[in-house]
Amino acid sequence: MAGASAGGFVIEARGVEKTYRTGTVAVHALRGVSLRVRRGEMVAVMGPSGCGKTTLLNCLSGLDEFDAGTVLIDGVDISRMSDDRRTDLRARNMGFIFQTYNLLPVLSAVENVELPLIVAGVRPREARARALEALERVGLGAFAHHRPNQLSGGQRQRVTVARALVNRPTIVWADEPTGALDSKNAADVMDLMVELNRTHGLTYVIVTHDPAVASRCHRIVHMADGEILREELLTPVGAESARSRADG
Repeated sequence: MAGASAGGFVIEARGVEKTYRTGTVAVHALRGVSLRVRRGEMVAVMGPSGCGKTTLLNCLSGLDEFDAGTVLIDGVDISRMSDDRRTDLRARNMGFIFQTYNLLPVLSAVENVELPLIVAGVRPREARARALEALERVGLGAFAHHRPNQLSGGQRQRVTVARALVNRPTIVWADEPTGALDSKNAADVMDLMVELNRTHGLTYVIVTHDPAVASRCHRIVHMADGEILREELLTPVGAESARSRADG
């Protein structure tokens, strides 16, 4: 992408406000939220239901419009982009992981993973090769031609992770990525996400209710009533890989 964010911040939000209006009722979902995320950082966003976590993720990623403030992705102001440019930004630079998988049941795993590339105009042969590579990276190469109903919940979420990675994104946005999984599969998916962060430098913003998920991140952002109450630093970015090199 063009543009560079000062201080290594790939995401910068400044005073973001979002209000939903239903008839005469106004719900202030975000109240002047400011947040910065460094390249290669894993940030968990926690808080009670309805506090604005998912709204924040949607506004930062350009899925939702916001009423005031600024969001910079790699130094580029997304509020100044047209809808087409924001769509292109998401297709080329972002991956998304949701609780409900959002896999098409009539397509195989590899067809689900390659779909974003096909939509983006990548040639079918290249799209298929990249989709197979992504499935290998999440340990599902042998299940490429299985349909979602032939896979376990943990395997389906791994397909979703592969789909999020297939465009080689800068940022991965995850909304309750382990919410539909049992504790074993949730831990396996988080192991995978942490490993991809360590080996490929992916930046994650993860909305979660699960303290076990949040504890695997570098930092936890605690929200309530549309505001960030406090931030909790767990591990500085790069500290784990530095320790691994030292141990090796």
